[in-house]
Amino acid sequence: MTRDATIAGFLARHGFGAARAAPLAQDASFRRYLRLSGGPRPAVLMDAPPPEDVRPFLGVAGHLAGLRLSAPEIIAADEEAGLVLEEDLGEALFTGFLDGTSGVDPAPPASALFDGAIDALVVLQRAAPPPGLPAWDGPAMAAATLDPLFAWWWPAAFGAAPPAQARADFAAALATTLAPLAHGPHGFVHRDFFAGNLIWLPDRPGPRRVGILDFQSAGIGHPAYDLVSLVQDARRDLPPGLTEHAIARLLAARPELDPEAFRACFAACAAQRHLRVATQWVRLALRDHRPHYLAYGPHTWRLLAVALRHPAAASLAAALDRWIPAETRGNPEMAE
Repeated sequence: MTRDATIAGFLARHGFGAARAAPLAQDASFRRYLRLSGGPRPAVLMDAPPPEDVRPFLGVAGHLAGLRLSAPEIIAADEEAGLVLEEDLGEALFTGFLDGTSGVDPAPPASALFDGAIDALVVLQRAAPPPGLPAWDGPAMAAATLDPLFAWWWPAAFGAAPPAQARADFAAALATTLAPLAHGPHGFVHRDFFAGNLIWLPDRPGPRRVGILDFQSAGIGHPAYDLVSLVQDARRDLPPGLTEHAIARLLAARPELDPEAFRACFAACAAQRHLRVATQWVRLALRDHRPHYLAYGPHTWRLLAVALRHPAAASLAAALDRWIPAETRGNPEMAE
């Protein structure tokens, strides 16, 4: 049976056989999303054929619903086929407001968007996480950074395989930089909690005014990581002063956290995330034939440069100085 026939059968079984489908933006995975109209209710179809796995998404969706947060309601799912029919939370993505393309007048101020997102994040972090989530700890974060750096960015930038010593130095630097995370608080981490996965729902109360998407990669990690994702967006500039405001708001809502230790872990997470994402853009361009992601490279490398100034990132900064001169930190020419 063809994929189209499988999808048609799934939709028909759940009352959406006559619905019209329009594609939504694809993310960095191999999933695609279709907005359905003309069915029993507004809905979105997630099409995630193998090797994608919808079970983590379904599990986290249930967890968020149990916390009374605004995740899409699951209408129907076929786990084996990789199909999920979910509530359509609308088109009011944070990205449209931040980039000036929403068409909503008046648009909510950025402060309202980010305060709402932080409030939802606090609910996520303070609740006991669902069982079975993978660790997003120092070793996992380091491995996720070393792969795109050495398998994709380095050969594209230098035209040769990386020296073994470079691998060893970066592995040691990341281990040192991320070591403090092991001693801090741990809980649910979305892992991509940024504007492109957040929807403004102003008619809902409290933390429910922020819809949360694309949470299937969730893990157990440090609470600073998702805050980095939110306020140091690799795809766009955000209002000056937002980082400090966001840290202060989260710490005020979580007085049990040690402020100094949290800020150090925030800086460490920022350095790791920006290095991983900056090199991941190259992997997406070369391996997955999605060169448009390279447009975000210069901004991501600038975020990394700022993160490396913090003492918590000193080991990683030293490794970069030894092996990757400042003038080579960017998109490799062969990847452009």
